[in-house]
Amino acid sequence: MDNQKFLREIPPLTKGDSFLVFDRLKDTFEFPIHYHPEYEINFILNGKGVKRIVGDHIEEIDDVELVLVGPNLYHGWELHKCKNKNIHEITIQFHNDLFTESLLARRIMMPIRDMFNRANHGILFSKKTGAELAQRLSNISKVDGMDYFLEIISILHDMANSRNQRLLSTFTVDNDVFEDDDKMKLVYEYIQKNFSEKITLDDVSYVASMSPVSFNRFIKKRTNKTFVNYLNDIRVGYAARWLVEKDLSISEIAFKSGFNNIANFNRIFKSIKNTTPSQYRDEFYGMKRFL
Repeated sequence: MDNQKFLREIPPLTKGDSFLVFDRLKDTFEFPIHYHPEYEINFILNGKGVKRIVGDHIEEIDDVELVLVGPNLYHGWELHKCKNKNIHEITIQFHNDLFTESLLARRIMMPIRDMFNRANHGILFSKKTGAELAQRLSNISKVDGMDYFLEIISILHDMANSRNQRLLSTFTVDNDVFEDDDKMKLVYEYIQKNFSEKITLDDVSYVASMSPVSFNRFIKKRTNKTFVNYLNDIRVGYAARWLVEKDLSISEIAFKSGFNNIANFNRIFKSIKNTTPSQYRDEFYGMKRFL
């Protein structure tokens, strides 16, 4: 199937971030099937009966779930037949270029490099591996600084060397079609620098050296979104990050992230995140990020 049929998620990772960790208890899975250029580890406890979708693979999960999804491979977890109300989900995301080619070429990194290659299909790790790593994964959000960074790399190494891994999707994604070309990089960098200010279609079209009509077609083809929706996704991504990380009021965060009034911010935030800003702050309270 074509990933462009699904939601292109924009995680709130900046260039300076290494890993993004979500750690929460929940009773449902509401996020639609999506994809993004970042790698993603998903660990789920007490989710027996939840439906896993990775590429063309669909399956009910067991009570211990550990999966690694590669860049731009669409995926999602749906509540399906699960009746549990205390599902423990830990999600770890990281940039697809966090580990450079020269680093991955080192002998000590070969197991991780090979695992990343297999992750283009999505990898399900054995229930035994998931159970063995459960406590370490649960402790990730409680560790600080370099210890946090090194522990995730150690977990990746243990995952890579574990037995009884299973590939999920029968196809892989041609990631070349997702790589930003020069125009898209210019647009992305311009929006990243100016998202808190007013940005018009004329402004960003000029940056891309295109007419507004041509740019609209271009951004739709590259992101499957209109320019306004793409800009709002980036703004909401920063707002979501600040809701968790900063001791600011919701109205302060709304204006800081580029929205000109609180009502508009609340409406757009809920349309993208399927929850209000205040509910998001409560739900993702356990999330931690480090530079």
